[in-house]
Amino acid sequence: MKAVILAGGFGTRISEESHLRPKPMIEIGEMPILWHIMKEYSHYGIKEFIICAGYKQHIIKEWFANYFLHTSDITFDFSDNNMIVHNKHAENWKVTIVDTGLKTQTGGRVKRIKEHIGNESFLLTYGDAVSDMNIDELIDFHKSHGKIGTISLYNFGQSKGVVEVKENKITAFREKSDLDGDLINIGYMVFEPAIFDYISGDEMPLETEPFASLIKEDQLCGYVHRGFWQCMDTLREKQRLEQYWESGDAPWKVWND
Repeated sequence: MKAVILAGGFGTRISEESHLRPKPMIEIGEMPILWHIMKEYSHYGIKEFIICAGYKQHIIKEWFANYFLHTSDITFDFSDNNMIVHNKHAENWKVTIVDTGLKTQTGGRVKRIKEHIGNESFLLTYGDAVSDMNIDELIDFHKSHGKIGTISLYNFGQSKGVVEVKENKITAFREKSDLDGDLINIGYMVFEPAIFDYISGDEMPLETEPFASLIKEDQLCGYVHRGFWQCMDTLREKQRLEQYWESGDAPWKVWND
């Protein structure tokens, strides 16, 4: 099964970093968050990736083209214009990077990679969040219900104390709990190729008409993730992820190497 990663947006909410590079290329522990996402999928045997690029897509292509330079020791011998790569380290990945357009919406980006999917199920996620999602369990859940799509849901919780009111009277005041807050879509999706029929073109976000149509037809299920998930929309969230990584106990690091 292939994993498709949406990596083409402008990342305006973290403009301190994204004016220089695409948000998925912003680094956590000296490696792009895109790499962290791919390492998680790879841990579960997913080795083929399709990256939906757009904004500054050349930076993503150049980074993968120079992967050895980022991950190995290098000797440059200027006497004979030679480069020696020591302890060559590379992932067992096949990575296809597709320029899906500068202003294309999420649905349009997915539509543009149809030819790379073929007639098989595929995974899909956003390129700006990490998680300890069990990909095997997610895939099994998707296969079990036989619908076109599965999206992963997460209770982000309530950040303040909770007041319960009935008929203008306060009936309870308590601290927040994991039961408070709404479920949100965190990506980590699985789709059948039929999803392409629900996307009309570049201007269509995946999360609007396509999802609405799937829901109406009872073709979209939700998988509730109860572990760790964190997006990187702001500089503060990036710093939080850096702290996790530097501690040596990053919850999303499910791989061993």
